[in-house]
Amino acid sequence: MNYTLDMHTHTIASGHAYTTILENAKYASEIGMELLGTTDHGPTMPGAPHEWYFGNFKALPKELYGVRMLYGCEANIIDYDGNLDLPLHIQEKMDILIASIHEPVMEANDDADKNTAAFLKVMDNPNVHIIGHSGNPRFPIHIEQLVKKAKDKNILIEINNSSSIRSRMGSEENCEKIALLCKAYNHKIILNSDAHTCFDIGGFNDALKMLNKINFPEELIINAHKDEFIDYLKSKGKNL
Repeated sequence: MNYTLDMHTHTIASGHAYTTILENAKYASEIGMELLGTTDHGPTMPGAPHEWYFGNFKALPKELYGVRMLYGCEANIIDYDGNLDLPLHIQEKMDILIASIHEPVMEANDDADKNTAAFLKVMDNPNVHIIGHSGNPRFPIHIEQLVKKAKDKNILIEINNSSSIRSRMGSEENCEKIALLCKAYNHKIILNSDAHTCFDIGGFNDALKMLNKINFPEELIINAHKDEFIDYLKSKGKNL
């Protein structure tokens, strides 16, 4: 399949990524991407931009180098009540909002009950579209509870290609379990690169290797259906 959307990418604004929005969009265009999400880290991540950065996306064009751009944030879950590090009025403006747990913001722990609660509660937030890299072994969760709540709330679960190759090492087994339960519950996933340089945009090979191993259904991978993804965001109230 030709996967033409990547909704989890970072720019130099995140503080530990290395290319600009323009460089990301140009590279995305060169490799045939049609939709690109730029989702820099939320403000509580060390080095991340101020909330005003996310509030001023209206200054940016909706298309760059022929690529349709979606502007959002990989917001940090900041507590076990599922609160995020962006004010509500800015969350509402995002084209795309990913909710993730990061160790610099939350302390790594072995309490699956508390970590699961954080994810379950954040999914009650109507502004959240994607749960980011939930297979991180430093924050164990009750995976079936996550998948069931995501299906109930119609929130996409990310399979993060970067987790298995350079960050959150040890995620592979958990990601496979997540994918198997999404398959069992007939719930859609989204492949994301989590690119911190333009050259990783659209790179899903490691994630796809795992999905092929478990015979994951193509129809449950929303990247294969660009128009369906846009319709999904519109169903969440986005004016795209």
